[in-house]
Amino acid sequence: MKRAMRLAERGYTPPNPRVGCVIVNDGVLVGEGFHPYAGASHAEVFALRAAGERSRGATAYVTLEPCAHHGRTPPCALALISSGVKRVVAAVQDPNPKVAGAGFAKLRSAGIEVQIGLLEKQGREIDAPFFHFQQTGRPYVSLKAAMTLDGKIATRTGDSKWITGEKARQMVHRIRAQYSAILCGVGTVLADDPLLTARFKGAPRQPVRIIIDPDLRTPEAAQVVQTSREVPTIIVVNDGCDSAKIQNMQSYGLEILPVAADINGQIPLSNLLAELGRREMVSVLVEGGGVTHAAFLQQQQVQHLYWFVAPRLAGGRDAPSPIEGDGVERMANAVRLDNVKVRRIGADLMIQASPIFQTLSE
Repeated sequence: MKRAMRLAERGYTPPNPRVGCVIVNDGVLVGEGFHPYAGASHAEVFALRAAGERSRGATAYVTLEPCAHHGRTPPCALALISSGVKRVVAAVQDPNPKVAGAGFAKLRSAGIEVQIGLLEKQGREIDAPFFHFQQTGRPYVSLKAAMTLDGKIATRTGDSKWITGEKARQMVHRIRAQYSAILCGVGTVLADDPLLTARFKGAPRQPVRIIIDPDLRTPEAAQVVQTSREVPTIIVVNDGCDSAKIQNMQSYGLEILPVAADINGQIPLSNLLAELGRREMVSVLVEGGGVTHAAFLQQQQVQHLYWFVAPRLAGGRDAPSPIEGDGVERMANAVRLDNVKVRRIGADLMIQASPIFQTLSE
């Protein structure tokens, strides 16, 4: 099962879950596979193809319940039944109502032994965005930042290229491809003119780009505008935004998404995420500046963090930090982090964690 999970992590699958499968016959691994991207064959199919006739009488280890419905591909439960496997071991049941136990029921009705729950916690972690979306109808939100050891995301002059090394930056491109969308605020567009794409050899997909820009200040010359016919791009504006500006931007192939602003002229993130959920965007990677990150944290709309820390010192009281805004008044009110994982990538550190937001009663 650990091998199946390592395989699952190779996938770039939104809006589908990441799944890995290993076929073992008489103690010998005879086939393995993973779901590479939405629309491609599922993990079980790849593993069964590799195993061939050796799948008869074998055990299939799969990270998520085999599907039982027709989507872009036929049901994996039927493929397993046809292959002649005698046992299926799954980490976790699929939360999708279209499956939700139906795959296991098909297997059992065909006389196949089913075991559920092996490394269940790890299985849920691998597909945390998918589980969150199925349970809430909203995207799973991750914040990504790269900072110096003294907590700066740029120098006092705004220079930010490059904080981290090449290996860490390549990791970010692979992380991007695992998300339905990449989001930033207009401030990041104005300061850095980012492309916001997943750039690595063999990248199977590009996430949708989303810019929060209430007053539509994004320049026509910005890379996200000039490449919007190649990569789907959405600019989120105040629903009272100037119609002439909107029509001009739409001529570049952008989608303009009006959202009602609050009394301060800001876009309520809950409303935006609800709309993205209706569009079946399972996950959003926020690569904003300190203002955008602060807004997501303040409104408690974050499930995960990717924090890259480089062995550099920038200094400067006016140099920007990854979380701006007013901040908390007391350390006791600081957002706590759980499930902290630290990994070294080249000379840099990548820290992953889940924020724990305090309730009003706390």
